[in-house]
Amino acid sequence: MNKMMELLEKFLLPIADKLNNNRYLSALRDGFMVALPLIIFGSIFVVIANLPFLDKLLGEDAYAAYQDALGPASAATLSIMGLFVIIGIGYKLIEQYELDAIYGGVVALAAFLILTPQTLEDVNGVIPTSSLGAEGMFLGIITAFTSAELYRYFVQKNWMIKMPNGVPGAVSRSFSALIPITLTLSVFLIVRIIFSYTPFDTIQNFIYTIVQEPLTALGSGLPATIVAVLLIQVFWFFGLHGQIIVNSVFDPIWYTLNDQNLQAFQAGQELPNIITKQFVDTFLVGMGGSGMTLAVIILIFLIGRSRQLKELGKLAGPAGIFNVNEPLIFGLPIIMNPIIIIPWLIAPVVVTIITYFAMASGLVPAPAGIIVPWTTPPLISGFLATGNAWQGAVLQLFNLLVVCIIWWPFLKMLDKNYYESEQEATDK
Repeated sequence: MNKMMELLEKFLLPIADKLNNNRYLSALRDGFMVALPLIIFGSIFVVIANLPFLDKLLGEDAYAAYQDALGPASAATLSIMGLFVIIGIGYKLIEQYELDAIYGGVVALAAFLILTPQTLEDVNGVIPTSSLGAEGMFLGIITAFTSAELYRYFVQKNWMIKMPNGVPGAVSRSFSALIPITLTLSVFLIVRIIFSYTPFDTIQNFIYTIVQEPLTALGSGLPATIVAVLLIQVFWFFGLHGQIIVNSVFDPIWYTLNDQNLQAFQAGQELPNIITKQFVDTFLVGMGGSGMTLAVIILIFLIGRSRQLKELGKLAGPAGIFNVNEPLIFGLPIIMNPIIIIPWLIAPVVVTIITYFAMASGLVPAPAGIIVPWTTPPLISGFLATGNAWQGAVLQLFNLLVVCIIWWPFLKMLDKNYYESEQEATDK
């Protein structure tokens, strides 16, 4: 056990540290956080627009009118979520260089729109919303990074128009940004022109065909998801925020898969993906936090004898219901605790496999693409994430029982150690 921990420390900790401090992954993570409130807003109205049995209560025509009335809420947020992510990434990356961040956001957006097809069924001047959502996500991320770096390069080269003293600050900043923005966007215009002479016609078609489809296929598979889940657990064990590190890499893939499911769900079609952002967030992380630690809290109340665990259960319980588990991670502790490393690593993998095959077999509907707020308690979140299906809540309950069974002997052993130590301290 000690040798394994030494190997993990030697090889994984330096990698995790570099990933955690990488400016591009930080900008990617924070860019998604900028878009998150809008995504949740749209998801809430998708839930409201698809409440169970509402079509029977209202009638077919009234229900269709009801859905049409609420449709713009998701169409203006979820369907074009790529735009918000692009602005967020450009803004956050330029912010790290301590430059005027708003120009990083707008130049990223403009560069992306230059590269985006503006023709729909032979009608010019129209941008398909699919290009602004899942299909355009990878191109948007690459464009945001590239445009922000080009803008930063031109600014730091001091290729700017200097206004005299006395000119209002807003005017001066606009003229200062003029040349860097012009040069940056000109690069993307040239790229668009070049690709118009290729078989792909646009760089978006090229990216989607050559890069995004293979990566999305990889990320939608069970093996890649198991690797991601294991890495989350390993990083947390060493005190690093595993979700932030791993999600920085996988979120673009998972959100793309999520958006594909949402479009199919709204169209009444079969859902194309099992692995999505909500698969991970609802059926793994959304069960008390990383490692599904709500099950550990339940076990503490059931079998805990030591004062330390009983007090920890009281402290961590309310937060755990809303998927906040830092009190348990640092209080049990989970970090660098060899007694619990086996259940900490194994339980999420087992639950990932169970959840995947429960959905693949049709016993439980796949996630409908609805972004459920991460603080939503289990059972409720499972119901909402699967498009208001009761099977989602039942699966979460079953998964909690599985985690309890896996953790039982290890938590019993930890509790025994704590209890005996407390008894020895009392006898002295």
